[in-house]
Amino acid sequence: MMQKKRTSFLEIKKFLLKNNTYLIGLILFAACAAASKDFLTMSNLVNICQQYASTIIVSTGMLFVILTGGIDLSVGSIVAIGSVLSAYALTAWEWGVWPACVISMIAGVVCGLISGFFVAKTGMAPFVATLAMMTMARGVAYMISNGAPIITPSGTIGALGTAKIFPWLTWLTIIAVIVVAIAWFLLNYLSFGRMIIAIGSNEEAVHLAGIDVTPVKISAYAISGFCSAIGGIIACSRTAIGSPAVGTGLELDCIAACVIGGASLNGGVGSPIKTVIGVLILALIGNIMNLLAVPSYPQDVIKGVIIICAVLLQRFTNESEK
Repeated sequence: MMQKKRTSFLEIKKFLLKNNTYLIGLILFAACAAASKDFLTMSNLVNICQQYASTIIVSTGMLFVILTGGIDLSVGSIVAIGSVLSAYALTAWEWGVWPACVISMIAGVVCGLISGFFVAKTGMAPFVATLAMMTMARGVAYMISNGAPIITPSGTIGALGTAKIFPWLTWLTIIAVIVVAIAWFLLNYLSFGRMIIAIGSNEEAVHLAGIDVTPVKISAYAISGFCSAIGGIIACSRTAIGSPAVGTGLELDCIAACVIGGASLNGGVGSPIKTVIGVLILALIGNIMNLLAVPSYPQDVIKGVIIICAVLLQRFTNESEK
């Protein structure tokens, strides 16, 4: 009987550790609902989904890089390129919405490919390569826009940011769900996804197996750039303005979301679904603080504390599973 109780306790403990991200999200959601009567209103919940759709998509792209054991500091600047380039194509070139979006996504992929090339082909540290791309991409965004926001024509991309299928379901939310679903499928059912996880877990073993990791690592950064460009397009659609300043500091929020979602900065561990939960945890914190009229600076302190707690919890989880 004692052995059965001990086994049951260990199973419960293992379950709690494995699903700690979901539990933290649920507890925080319940706490927010109790703290403010305005939290559970439809308008507030829809606003959260709208506001953080871009962050969810960019964080999903960041996850691919983190899974390889790298980091991408350029995502915020590529978001800016996606925003201003789509707006510029609509205004200066008078393109349609879809061609403008496509050229922005191509630009994002090119930025990712350049970063990935220097990381995978030359052995440059991901921090250095993406830091350089962060600076260059932001500069390109300011060059395209001449340092000023670009107002898009009415009835074009701005319509995407406000379009709803139902009062509680917007197109931006659907786009975010589609991107996360594709990422989940890639990582769980395709050899490409398993290769990314294997590289992050033990790149030397992959080398010894005779597999060329270079194209896979470059592809991870290209995916990150692609998702960042989509994030920029969404940011432009929400305000109908292409801004070269958009996305400043976003890379830190995306890294934080991945870590809170259980991703290891050493690579090999992470989940798109849990990354979404990580974004929503940050979103709930910011939202309830705004509803309670708490100044923005304490919010940053609380975010930092949560990141530290998430890393400690992750270490505890990993040690408990050994």
